[in-house]
Amino acid sequence: MPEAKSKAAVVIRDLHSLDDLRKVETLEQEVWGLSDRDVLPLTMSVAAKEAGSIWLGAFEGSRLVGFAFGFLGMEDGQVMVHSHMLAVRDEYRDLDLGYKLKLAQRERALSMRVHSMTWTFDPLQSRNAHLNFGKLGVISDRYKIDFYGPETSSVLHRNSTDRLWVKWPLSSRRVQERLQGKDRRAELLDVLSRLLPLIRFNGDGKPARTDLDAALTRQRIAIEIPSDIVSIEQKNSALAHEWRDATRWAFTEALKAGFFVAEFCRTVRGKQGPGAYLLERGKLEEFVPDINHHLAVVR
Repeated sequence: MPEAKSKAAVVIRDLHSLDDLRKVETLEQEVWGLSDRDVLPLTMSVAAKEAGSIWLGAFEGSRLVGFAFGFLGMEDGQVMVHSHMLAVRDEYRDLDLGYKLKLAQRERALSMRVHSMTWTFDPLQSRNAHLNFGKLGVISDRYKIDFYGPETSSVLHRNSTDRLWVKWPLSSRRVQERLQGKDRRAELLDVLSRLLPLIRFNGDGKPARTDLDAALTRQRIAIEIPSDIVSIEQKNSALAHEWRDATRWAFTEALKAGFFVAEFCRTVRGKQGPGAYLLERGKLEEFVPDINHHLAVVR
């Protein structure tokens, strides 16, 4: 078992030097198992940093134990930050460093007068879903099939690279309430208990599809996912593919019909999952009225 790590010993700071950025390459390979081909080139990292991108690292002494990289982009005619990569070494994942790195990214973006951040994540990853929706307050109306291609060199990308494209309205009331720790779990569990999920677990752990036409007549749709898709991928790749196909169908059909992903809720308190997404019918700007509160980057 890895030695317990002290929260006080880990410091989050901006990456400054060439040596800092070299350490990112090593961490990418360790966390994601990437080949040299798929690691972000050092020259690109250096150029992106000099051009104003956000590079943050979590350090224990001189050792890089986590990092986050985000670059400026445009969405719907507005300047935003796209958080492209975030990784934390396995033995440090009980320190909430992913959450803390996101908060640091938010602080840097707001200091640049940018009020929106986007990123992507695998919707079958319940731990990430809990962080993104439950703790940070993202929302999503875009599902990207094979976003990085059918697979990459990473062992985490063998079951396609489907992604939810999420939006984090940094200054919204929704996000501020999440960061203050407002807990909606009881309310969400009550809502979910009254819905027949579009994708649900059957008796043997497989995904079961329910009636799409009936689901699309409702105001809300639920989609269930496994607690640990990585373990399923390792033990039963065929079952993992079943979950991918089923949830891909559910998300794409629901979003096409005018729903968006509003929440994710674990069904067991304090554990990784299993869990369920809650999709709402309507427009993001009606659900989060201040979602489009942007200010242009000033010179």
